Amino acid sequence: MSQLINGLHHITALGGHPQTNVDFYSKTLGLRLVKKTINFDATDVYHLYYGDETGQPGTIMTFFPYPGIQRGRIGTGQVIITSFSIPNDSIDYWARRLEEHKVSFQSPSRRGDETVLPLEDPDGLLLELVAGENDQRKGWGGGEVPEEHAIRGFFGVTICVVNPKATQHLLTNTMEYSVVSDKPGRIRLQASNGSPGSIVDLACPPNAQRGLSGGGTIHHVAFSTDSDETQRQIREKLVDAGMQVTQVLDRQYFHSIYFREPGGVLFEVATNPPGFIKDEEVADLGTALKLPPWEEKNRKSIEQNLIPIR
Repeated sequence: MSQLINGLHHITALGGHPQTNVDFYSKTLGLRLVKKTINFDATDVYHLYYGDETGQPGTIMTFFPYPGIQRGRIGTGQVIITSFSIPNDSIDYWARRLEEHKVSFQSPSRRGDETVLPLEDPDGLLLELVAGENDQRKGWGGGEVPEEHAIRGFFGVTICVVNPKATQHLLTNTMEYSVVSDKPGRIRLQASNGSPGSIVDLACPPNAQRGLSGGGTIHHVAFSTDSDETQRQIREKLVDAGMQVTQVLDRQYFHSIYFREPGGVLFEVATNPPGFIKDEEVADLGTALKLPPWEEKNRKSIEQNLIPIR
């Protein structure tokens, strides 16, 4: 049987003002804005996608930015930390850069074989920059961060759930993940192909409360699959495992299925094709507002209801 789950595909979060969001992720962090579209379920809200040069799976951070959104509470039943991969010798560069840009961050520390630099985005979303030696992906050097220090994509995510063993069981028995380490307070899993950007840590801060959705929280985490056929196969496995899985939804740049894992976190499985160059040339990615075909007739009113962003 072919590999059904490759690792992470994208992570979607809730943010505040869209211009603040663009400035932080495309300028301060140096990711490329690869697609500017709308929330298909709320057309007065952007859906912004950031990633490497072409938005390859495993690099894609996306946001629904709601101006004036109330802050959420990070806690159980959520992805609580998004970790990005950076080159092994780039920690000092990033510490200086974050300080210059007045970003809230903590001093780097060691976690196993990696050096970890925790930080927060303008809405309080918890992020990490993780420096290690095993990620050979090429970062995007076309922005404000030089290629030798650029973010390579995701390192992984940290999930906080009340019963981590139930989530572990789903990931290992159905979603082809393997346990890398099981230490007090942190279970680390990785896609069975060992690819970069596939780490899932199950860990909670002490006395964690139930998470509440809002600004600065993760909406869902998506896992990567190669094709519509592999997505069909993993959907069958998930249904057989007792998950309540949606039908396949067309998200224009990938096809998606959704379900809640045992701890309440919203999981998605997204296909790698067709990708973000479906409707824009590589050089033009993220420069125009792209709408799904069924909303083109409403373009004028949609554009009037969106806050202009640079």
